[in-house]
Amino acid sequence: MKAKEVALIGLFMALTAIGAQIRIPLGPVPFTMQVFFVILAGLILGARLGFISIALYDLLGALGLPVFAGMKGGLAVVIGPTGGYILAFPIASGIAGLGRDRLRVLTAYLGLAVIYIMGWAWLSRFLGPEKALKLGVLPFIAPDLAKVALALVVARRYERLKP
Repeated sequence: MKAKEVALIGLFMALTAIGAQIRIPLGPVPFTMQVFFVILAGLILGARLGFISIALYDLLGALGLPVFAGMKGGLAVVIGPTGGYILAFPIASGIAGLGRDRLRVLTAYLGLAVIYIMGWAWLSRFLGPEKALKLGVLPFIAPDLAKVALALVVARRYERLKP
C-alpha cells in the first residue's frame, strides 16, 4: 500500500468521525453526516480502499474510541440499536466504490440502500419492523438522498481537480 493511500484512508476515517458529530437527534437513529463521508470514501478511494477506511473507522469505534455519533464508542454501540447501520458502512462504501468510473450514481445509491436494509433489519430486533421503518428509515430518506447527491458532486469535482 502506498503512503498516499494510507493517508487517504486515515483522512476518510477522520472525516467520517467528524461527520458523526454533526448530529441532529431524530429518535433512535441520529441524523449525522456519516452517510456522506461513507459514500464519498468509496467514490474517491474506490471499492477496496473505501471499504478498508470505513471498516477501520468501525473498528476504532468498536474498540472504544469515541468516533460514533454523540462521541460514543465501544462494542455496546456496535451491538446496540444503531449497530446495523454502523456495520453496513464499510459495505456501502465498497459498493459505492465499485462504480467509481461508469456506474457511480447507481452504486452510490445502492450503497445507501445497503445501509438502510442492514440498519432497518438490525433496529427491527429492538423496535419491531414497523416501528424501525418509521423511526430508523423513513425520516432519513430525503436527507440521505441529498447527502449521496452531494457526495457525487464532490467526488466529480475531486476527479477534475486532482493532478
